Amino acid sequence: MKRRVILVATAATVLASFTVGSSAQQGYPNKPIRLVVPYPPGGGADGLARLIATKVGEKLGRTVVIDNKPGANTMLASSEVARAQPDGYTLLYVASAFAINPGLYKVPYDTEKAFAPVAMVAEVPLLILGNAKVPYKTLPELLAAAKARPGSIDYASYGQGSPAHLGGELLASMAGVEMVHVPYKGSAPALNDVLGGQVPVAFSSIEPALPLIHTNRVNAIAVMTKKRVASLPDVPAVAEFIPGFEAIGWNGIVAPAGTPPDIIAKLNATINEVVQSPDVLEKYAKQGVDADPMSSQDFAKLISGEIAKWSGVIKKAGVQVE
Repeated sequence: MKRRVILVATAATVLASFTVGSSAQQGYPNKPIRLVVPYPPGGGADGLARLIATKVGEKLGRTVVIDNKPGANTMLASSEVARAQPDGYTLLYVASAFAINPGLYKVPYDTEKAFAPVAMVAEVPLLILGNAKVPYKTLPELLAAAKARPGSIDYASYGQGSPAHLGGELLASMAGVEMVHVPYKGSAPALNDVLGGQVPVAFSSIEPALPLIHTNRVNAIAVMTKKRVASLPDVPAVAEFIPGFEAIGWNGIVAPAGTPPDIIAKLNATINEVVQSPDVLEKYAKQGVDADPMSSQDFAKLISGEIAKWSGVIKKAGVQVE
C-alpha cells in the first residue's frame, strides 16, 4: 500500500511538471525574443535580419530584439548562443559562414550538435561578374580563356574563405581550370577594382552587384545557383554549362540545442509565413534574394550538406585563413 502511494505521488509529480512545461511552451512567447546577429549593423545580412525580426515580432505579438555581435568570423556570437538557455528566447541569425567555418577553423562548438536549426530566411544568389571591357562575356568564353592561359585570370571576392571565394574554387575544380583568387575586405572594394579594371572578374553576392548590372557598368556572366534567378532572368546559371554545379549564399535562424520541438515548430511556421508575405517578397526582389521556405528538418539537412561540401572544397584547394 505504501509502495503504491509513492508510485502514485511520483507519477503525479511527473505529470504536473510535464503539464507546466507544456503550458509554458504553449504560451510562447511571453516576453521579448533576442536575435543575435554576428554581423555589424548596416550590412546585407543585418538588413535581412531586421526585416524578418520586425515581421516575426508582429506575428508573434512580441518584440524581436536585434543584438549585433560581430567578431571571429561569426564564431563569437555563435559561441554565446550555443551556451544560451534553450528556451526559444535567444536565437542566432546565421549565413553561409556558419557552415563554412568548420572547414576553416577549429570552432569552439560542434556546429551540428550545438544548435537546433529553425528556418531558412533567404537564399542569396552568388554570381560571376566581368569588367565591361574584358573580351569574355559568357562563361564558356571565360573558361576557354582560363584554359588557354592557366593562372592568367584573377578573380576578386569579398574575402578569403567567403562563399564567393569557395564558389570560385569549386568552379575551377569542376571546370578543370586555374584562376588566381584576389581577396578583398568586403564587396565594395572588390567591385570597385573590377569597375576600375584592376581585376577582370569578381565572384560576388547579388545584392551589391545588381545596381552595377542594371546600369551596364559590369557584365553579368553567370549565376551560381542551380537555375536562373528571377531578378536576372536573362543571365544563365553555371549549371547550364557544368551540370551539378551549385554555390549559394543563404541566411537562416538557429536556436541552442535542446530548444523544445514545439517552439522550433512555431518559429518555423511563423518565419515561413513571413518570408512568403507580399511585402517581404517585394523587398526581397529589390535586393535580388529569394525566399526558400522549408521545414526545420530540411534546413538541418541543408546545413549538414553545406558543411560537408565546403569542407571538401577547402581541403582540396588548400584554402587557409590567418
